Amino acid sequence: MSAEYKNWKKNIIIFLSSQTISLFGSSLVQYAIMWHVTLTTQSGMMMTLFILCGFIPTFILSPFAGVWADRYNRKVLIILSDGLIAAATLVMAIVFLMGYEAIWLLFAMAAIRAIGTGVQGPAVGAILPQIVPEDKLTKVNGTNGSIQAIIMFVSPMVSAALLTMASLKIIFFIDVITAAIAIVTLLAFLKIQVHAKASEVQTTSYLNDFRAGLTYINNHAFLKKFFLYFALFFVLMAPAAFLTPLQVTRSFGDDVWRLTAIEIAFSIGMMAGGGIIAWWGGFSNRVHTMTLASITMGICTIALGIMPMFWAYLLFMAIFGVAMPVFNTPTTVLIQERVEGDYLGRIFGVFGMIATSMMPIGMLIFGPMADVIRVEWILAGTGVLMFILGLLLGRNKVLLKAGEPVAVSQSSDVSL
Repeated sequence: MSAEYKNWKKNIIIFLSSQTISLFGSSLVQYAIMWHVTLTTQSGMMMTLFILCGFIPTFILSPFAGVWADRYNRKVLIILSDGLIAAATLVMAIVFLMGYEAIWLLFAMAAIRAIGTGVQGPAVGAILPQIVPEDKLTKVNGTNGSIQAIIMFVSPMVSAALLTMASLKIIFFIDVITAAIAIVTLLAFLKIQVHAKASEVQTTSYLNDFRAGLTYINNHAFLKKFFLYFALFFVLMAPAAFLTPLQVTRSFGDDVWRLTAIEIAFSIGMMAGGGIIAWWGGFSNRVHTMTLASITMGICTIALGIMPMFWAYLLFMAIFGVAMPVFNTPTTVLIQERVEGDYLGRIFGVFGMIATSMMPIGMLIFGPMADVIRVEWILAGTGVLMFILGLLLGRNKVLLKAGEPVAVSQSSDVSL
């Protein structure tokens, strides 16, 4: 093993530990705010506004953040983004303590936190190949998916318990504390070399770096088709991701335990899925694994729209959760394997921009629609389209060629 990865196990444990601590606090806040808006308004339009506030800043910032992740120290960028989120949360807690608890303040909070997420996303995606050997990326990304699922499993229960005993202000302060612990952990214990481009004197302008990233994408047929597929898939996934709490509130009851139950079912599925993909590794062709997961999510979305019994609804929510890491892990690893290290930040920046823009676009369509027609119909329709899109993914020759094992592709001189 090269000297670059000599202490990779220690470094990845430190890194994932810090991210787990930070994610736990952020999840408590996210669930508390989302449920507060849902239960207070029971409005598809208000849910749409909240989601837009949480995604638009990330969309705007992602291309810039992608360039930053290639030009500057990625660890420092992650620390700064955690610090911004913690500071915003602390200010909001103080404002609430002073008695100002308007809904629009929660929307503003979501927007500020989204800025931090926009900076952090490309940096995290790009830093992992610096820490982890290439042949371990699938296992590490799968393990990371399981850890995130565990947090998603625990945090709804903790958040719901806190909401019954205390106010949002308490949860805000917990987030501040967990973010501070994560920052100290990265500063004190994570020792990794700065990537090559960031260690050099920057001789090109920011704009030229940004253009170089777009040119890189344009010159790789795989990336163009890959991003187009994800743009369409993320639009169609919006109802399953964001309208299910509203659906449960309207169709099954507005009890907090029901909202908690769907999140727990999804989280249990994600824990299982993360473990499965970390152990299994997926098919030899990563696109085949993504296709299986896409089709599964399409079927589950249809089922969520037609299931009249809540226990069956929870079952399909759990299966949907299993499919998510089986889908996300090969997706992330494919980018990490296929994109040159100096471009990873910019590519993940564009990927994050697509992810954060297409879902709000989907909610602009489906959110207001949810106030006119039943959410069940929306889920059934988008599920059918997701199923068809999954079939098309599995038949795309360019993507299938890119999904081949790296050694096979290199030996056959495959051009992306």
